[in-house]
Amino acid sequence: MKPGETGLARLIDATGYSIKGIRACWQNEAAFRQEVVLVIVLLPLSFQVAKSIEQWLLLVMPLFLLLIVELLNSAIENVVDRIGQELHKLSGQAKDMGSAAVLICLLLTGTSWVAIAWKNFA
Repeated sequence: MKPGETGLARLIDATGYSIKGIRACWQNEAAFRQEVVLVIVLLPLSFQVAKSIEQWLLLVMPLFLLLIVELLNSAIENVVDRIGQELHKLSGQAKDMGSAAVLICLLLTGTSWVAIAWKNFA
């Protein structure tokens, strides 16, 4: 076990680190800011589109998953850049895989929104 805080103090520390991570991503990643704006726009709209709690969850959960995946993608990019700026096949693959994860999440989000809107309004 690593030395350090335990119990409530550890939870408070972890929360602080998480806030620092979100703040860093907001300040340094335009894609994250754009996705936060997307969530801010679509979250209130989800209450109008969904006709059940299940539909609402299928609209909202991919939005938050998108933010999670973008945070992880940004972390991958930062670690790769920290290791070195020289071009390396594995570094490029790691960044491309992170980007692909974001793309898949965007497709998942779009599919959920289109399917539920189609069901409810077509």
